[in-house]
Amino acid sequence: MSTLQIGLAIIGGLVLAGVVAYNAWVTNKNAPRTARERVPAPGGSVPGPEERAGDENLPFAPADVTESDVQRVEPVFGDEPGVPDPVEPAEVSMAAASVGISPLVSQPPEKRPGLDALIDVIAPLVLEHEVSGDALLAALPGTRRVGSKPFAVEGQSETTGEWESPRLGQRYRALQAGVQLANRSGPLNDIEFSEFVVKAQAFADAVGASPDFPDMRAEVLRARELDAFASGHDAQLGFMLRARRTSWSPGYVAQHAAKLGFVAGALPGRMVLATTQSGNAPILSLVFDSQAAMAEDPEQSALREIALSLEVTHVPRSEQPFLRMRQAATALAEAMEGVVTDDGGQLLPTEALDQIGTDLESLYDALDSRDLSAGSPQARRLFS
Repeated sequence: MSTLQIGLAIIGGLVLAGVVAYNAWVTNKNAPRTARERVPAPGGSVPGPEERAGDENLPFAPADVTESDVQRVEPVFGDEPGVPDPVEPAEVSMAAASVGISPLVSQPPEKRPGLDALIDVIAPLVLEHEVSGDALLAALPGTRRVGSKPFAVEGQSETTGEWESPRLGQRYRALQAGVQLANRSGPLNDIEFSEFVVKAQAFADAVGASPDFPDMRAEVLRARELDAFASGHDAQLGFMLRARRTSWSPGYVAQHAAKLGFVAGALPGRMVLATTQSGNAPILSLVFDSQAAMAEDPEQSALREIALSLEVTHVPRSEQPFLRMRQAATALAEAMEGVVTDDGGQLLPTEALDQIGTDLESLYDALDSRDLSAGSPQARRLFS
């Protein structure tokens, strides 16, 4: 072999090695960022919640909650035998502020909200004699809905005097039936009111009670008025966090979100920031592609955007949800090299965020003026 051939062979080998090295570099650069193993603190222990949270000057709960600690609670009147758990609603569209149609993840409340004349049609059921809770439960209809609205029966406790869902072993001298005036499916209509009358009458006949129904036209008119108010004050907020350069893996996102107090939600690709009050809705939801979360090897799944959302009417103003949403979005964007945008990909400047905060204060005031304060049982039922 001549010197020329040897030189050409060497050059060819170097070029081939360079191509292989370049391809490996490109592949590594474009691979999604993955979660890193937690480095033990001095002494071999894993940093505790206080140490983990110490990196952020944010008012979030420490990330020491597991998925099993957070359960989903729907704003309903009571347990309905034979009815499966509700399906998780679709995540909100990520507009800066919108009126629309949603999720609740939290610990179950000690007492479910009962009928309220503010948002329910209530019909007294007059009894000639006291009746047992066992008999009431046996006479309840198979479904607790009238059309798209929740239906409920309550008895006045003989011991406490409070209205409650019928319970075994209890005695009741007064009953009432009710149906919700409005929800995100719209106002109670004539057909639904008639169905309510039929269902309540059948129950009353079974337990020996005489119902006293209110005027249908007046109640339907009240339902429309309540629905009009709710439609104009049903706000949901959302930010998009988009990767500037390298994509993220689901584990990478979860690792950074956990530092801010987020825990796994009820569905794959969903995390929530739990409230401090038992039974309340989560303060924030963080959502990413569920397909990536369920992949055989999630760490090889590439995410280029995640959504951060706030169900305004479900979270009390005292939790400062919008402030915490802004702080979470900023912290995640800085930690993961991303940017905060609206659903159209437009950057959200400080001025726009300040204006949203101002508008929210007006919304909270309007809800308060109707005794439908954000996060209250009545608001959570109405906006569901």
